[in-house]
Amino acid sequence: MSDTIVKIENLVKRYKELTALDHLNIEIREGEIFGLLGPNGSGKTTAINCLLSLLNYDKGNIEIFGKKMTPTSYDIKQQIGVIMQDVAVLEELTVFENIDFFCGLYIKDKKKRKQYVQDAIEFTGLEDFVKFYPKKLSGGLLRRLNIACGIAHKPRLIILDEPTVAVDPQSRNRILEGIQELNHNGATIIYTSHYMEEVEQICTRIAIIDKGTNIAIGTKDELKKMIHNTETITIEITEPDSRILSKINSLKHVYNTAFSDGLLTVKCSGGAHNLIDVLAIFKENDISFGRVYSELPTLNDVFLEITGKEMRDTEVQ
Repeated sequence: MSDTIVKIENLVKRYKELTALDHLNIEIREGEIFGLLGPNGSGKTTAINCLLSLLNYDKGNIEIFGKKMTPTSYDIKQQIGVIMQDVAVLEELTVFENIDFFCGLYIKDKKKRKQYVQDAIEFTGLEDFVKFYPKKLSGGLLRRLNIACGIAHKPRLIILDEPTVAVDPQSRNRILEGIQELNHNGATIIYTSHYMEEVEQICTRIAIIDKGTNIAIGTKDELKKMIHNTETITIEITEPDSRILSKINSLKHVYNTAFSDGLLTVKCSGGAHNLIDVLAIFKENDISFGRVYSELPTLNDVFLEITGKEMRDTEVQ
């Protein structure tokens, strides 16, 4: 079993009458890409700030690399890279100078730093832009520069807070591939995003937090097994027949049917042959139908059922 890189135990953070974190417990193992999700006001940003010792907390314990994290834990902080949602680069410096500056905060050896900066430039694909100033970069390139500045010192733990916000699809794919490569090269990643498809694509385990506490944690497949909906079947039909709907509703694993705009939606919980069973009813009663879709639950379905909120309709905090 992999070593625990981050251990958050019974973390409590209060702002007067507001409890931002309510006995939060999270363990992150070495080599994971760990997704941290939560709706607006869930406590995610507060948890990250406490993790980095940027905020004092009222109760609990935080350990990173097996050591207690404090504001003066510089040996620990030197091994952490942070890429926040708001781009943090220096406008008066070029791409190269920015990466060199941030790398220099951790790496004092000039020869080593020069190689690390070059590695970061190549990793983020910024070779053609080293003399550009940030204001001349597109949104996608600016995000890449932000990442380069955060990972140039080759940290063991990297925190990425919504790194793909407002970037084009090409840049987004490059960023996601880069995150997976960083992980493959040995970095443990904490990743936040409100793009559920990204989380499903790259995260090995995921925690969903709400009201300051974790309400679900596991792999994407483990999370999907926690919810009632296991399959959604959609069938194109001209008009629903009450007899047919009654028969479909009587199937063992069907718990809900709905018809709207020519589409019959059948929601199932459990069962391995739901689609076959539903289509058999249409065939037995000689009912014609158009296209048929069968969808397994998505991470957004999990989030919606567990929190009661649409992830894509809220900012992650």
